[in-house]
Amino acid sequence: MKKTLLLFVLLVLGAARMASAQSMSPLGVWTNAEKKATFEIYKCGDKLCGKIVSLTTPNDASGKPKTDSQNPDPKLRSRPRLGLVFMQGFKYDSDNKWDDGKIYDPESGKTYSCYMKMENANTMEVKGYIGFSLIGKSQTWTRVK
Repeated sequence: MKKTLLLFVLLVLGAARMASAQSMSPLGVWTNAEKKATFEIYKCGDKLCGKIVSLTTPNDASGKPKTDSQNPDPKLRSRPRLGLVFMQGFKYDSDNKWDDGKIYDPESGKTYSCYMKMENANTMEVKGYIGFSLIGKSQTWTRVK
Protein backbone atom coordinates (compact mmCIF):
# COMPACT_ATOMS: atom_id res chain seq x y z
CA MET A 1 0.00 0.00 0.00
CA LYS A 2 2.82 2.43 0.90
CA LYS A 3 4.61 1.69 -2.38
CA THR A 4 1.44 2.36 -4.36
CA LEU A 5 0.84 5.64 -2.52
CA LEU A 6 4.47 6.72 -3.01
CA LEU A 7 4.29 5.86 -6.71
CA PHE A 8 1.06 7.85 -7.06
CA VAL A 9 2.59 10.91 -5.31
CA LEU A 10 5.67 10.74 -7.54
CA LEU A 11 3.51 10.52 -10.67
CA VAL A 12 1.42 13.52 -9.59
CA LEU A 13 4.53 15.59 -8.80
CA GLY A 14 6.13 14.60 -12.11
CA ALA A 15 3.00 15.56 -14.04
CA ALA A 16 2.83 18.91 -12.20
CA ARG A 17 6.47 19.63 -13.06
CA MET A 18 5.89 18.80 -16.73
CA ALA A 19 2.81 21.03 -16.84
CA SER A 20 4.80 23.85 -15.21
CA ALA A 21 7.66 23.48 -17.71
CA GLN A 22 5.31 23.47 -20.66
CA SER A 23 3.47 26.55 -19.36
CA MET A 24 6.52 28.72 -20.06
CA SER A 25 5.69 29.41 -23.65
CA PRO A 26 7.38 31.97 -25.91
CA LEU A 27 4.06 32.73 -27.60
CA GLY A 28 3.30 36.43 -27.26
CA VAL A 29 4.85 39.86 -27.87
CA TRP A 30 8.47 40.56 -26.91
CA THR A 31 11.10 43.27 -27.07
CA ASN A 32 14.89 43.08 -26.91
CA ALA A 33 17.28 45.11 -24.73
CA GLU A 34 17.58 47.92 -27.31
CA LYS A 35 13.77 48.24 -27.47
CA LYS A 36 13.93 49.26 -31.14
CA ALA A 37 11.01 46.99 -31.96
CA THR A 38 8.46 44.52 -30.65
CA PHE A 39 8.16 41.01 -32.02
CA GLU A 40 5.29 38.55 -31.96
CA ILE A 41 6.11 34.87 -31.56
CA TYR A 42 3.23 32.77 -32.92
CA LYS A 43 2.40 29.28 -34.15
CA CYS A 44 2.92 28.61 -37.84
CA GLY A 45 1.83 25.05 -38.48
CA ASP A 46 3.51 22.79 -35.92
CA LYS A 47 6.44 25.21 -35.41
CA LEU A 48 6.93 28.75 -34.12
CA CYS A 49 7.64 31.88 -36.13
CA GLY A 50 8.19 35.53 -35.30
CA LYS A 51 7.31 38.81 -36.99
CA ILE A 52 8.01 42.49 -36.34
CA VAL A 53 4.85 44.13 -34.98
CA SER A 54 6.15 47.61 -34.14
CA LEU A 55 9.24 49.75 -34.64
CA THR A 56 10.31 52.58 -32.35
CA THR A 57 11.41 54.45 -35.48
CA PRO A 58 9.14 53.11 -38.23
CA ASN A 59 10.31 55.56 -40.90
CA ASP A 60 13.70 56.15 -42.51
CA ALA A 61 15.44 59.55 -42.78
CA SER A 62 13.30 60.52 -45.78
CA GLY A 63 10.09 59.89 -43.80
CA LYS A 64 9.13 56.73 -45.70
CA PRO A 65 8.39 53.44 -43.89
CA LYS A 66 11.54 51.37 -43.34
CA THR A 67 12.04 48.54 -45.80
CA ASP A 68 14.17 45.41 -45.95
CA SER A 69 16.84 47.44 -47.78
CA GLN A 70 19.78 45.21 -46.77
CA ASN A 71 18.24 41.98 -48.07
CA PRO A 72 20.68 40.05 -50.29
CA ASP A 73 17.80 39.44 -52.73
CA PRO A 74 17.19 42.72 -54.62
CA LYS A 75 13.54 41.71 -55.23
CA LEU A 76 12.86 41.75 -51.48
CA ARG A 77 14.50 45.08 -50.63
CA SER A 78 11.28 47.07 -51.03
CA ARG A 79 9.18 44.94 -48.64
CA PRO A 80 8.24 46.73 -45.41
CA ARG A 81 10.03 45.86 -42.18
CA LEU A 82 6.81 46.25 -40.24
CA GLY A 83 5.09 42.86 -40.35
CA LEU A 84 8.24 41.13 -41.64
CA VAL A 85 8.46 37.45 -40.65
CA PHE A 86 12.07 37.26 -39.49
CA MET A 87 12.00 34.07 -37.40
CA GLN A 88 10.93 30.65 -38.71
CA GLY A 89 11.04 26.93 -38.10
CA PHE A 90 11.37 26.68 -34.31
CA LYS A 91 10.36 23.38 -32.77
CA TYR A 92 10.23 22.39 -29.12
CA ASP A 93 13.39 20.61 -28.02
CA SER A 94 13.34 20.22 -24.23
CA ASP A 95 13.71 22.21 -21.03
CA ASN A 96 11.72 25.19 -22.37
CA LYS A 97 13.95 25.45 -25.44
CA TRP A 98 12.80 25.85 -29.05
CA ASP A 99 15.53 25.00 -31.54
CA ASP A 100 16.30 24.44 -35.23
CA GLY A 101 15.00 27.88 -36.17
CA LYS A 102 16.33 30.65 -38.37
CA ILE A 103 16.49 34.34 -37.53
CA TYR A 104 16.93 37.07 -40.12
CA ASP A 105 18.52 40.41 -39.20
CA PRO A 106 16.97 43.08 -41.45
CA GLU A 107 19.63 45.61 -40.40
CA SER A 108 22.45 43.48 -41.88
CA GLY A 109 20.55 41.26 -44.33
CA LYS A 110 22.04 38.13 -42.74
CA THR A 111 20.28 34.94 -41.61
CA TYR A 112 21.47 32.82 -38.70
CA SER A 113 20.57 29.54 -37.05
CA CYS A 114 18.75 30.29 -33.82
CA TYR A 115 17.22 28.92 -30.65
CA MET A 116 14.93 30.42 -28.01
CA LYS A 117 15.11 29.34 -24.38
CA MET A 118 12.67 30.51 -21.74
CA GLU A 119 14.45 31.70 -18.59
CA ASN A 120 11.19 32.43 -16.79
CA ALA A 121 7.63 33.35 -17.84
CA ASN A 122 8.63 36.87 -18.96
CA THR A 123 12.26 36.51 -20.07
CA MET A 124 13.90 34.40 -22.76
CA GLU A 125 17.32 33.99 -24.30
CA VAL A 126 17.43 34.27 -28.09
CA LYS A 127 20.71 33.12 -29.64
CA GLY A 128 21.69 33.46 -33.27
CA TYR A 129 24.72 31.57 -34.51
CA ILE A 130 26.54 30.15 -37.51
CA GLY A 131 27.44 26.47 -37.29
CA PHE A 132 27.63 25.68 -33.58
CA SER A 133 25.47 27.30 -30.92
CA LEU A 134 28.50 27.66 -28.64
CA ILE A 135 29.63 30.57 -30.81
CA GLY A 136 27.12 33.27 -31.56
CA LYS A 137 25.26 36.24 -30.16
CA SER A 138 22.67 36.01 -27.38
CA GLN A 139 20.03 38.55 -26.49
CA THR A 140 17.63 38.61 -23.59
CA TRP A 141 14.09 39.39 -24.66
CA THR A 142 11.39 40.62 -22.29
CA ARG A 143 7.71 39.85 -22.66
CA VAL A 144 5.54 42.87 -23.49
CA LYS A 145 2.24 40.91 -23.51
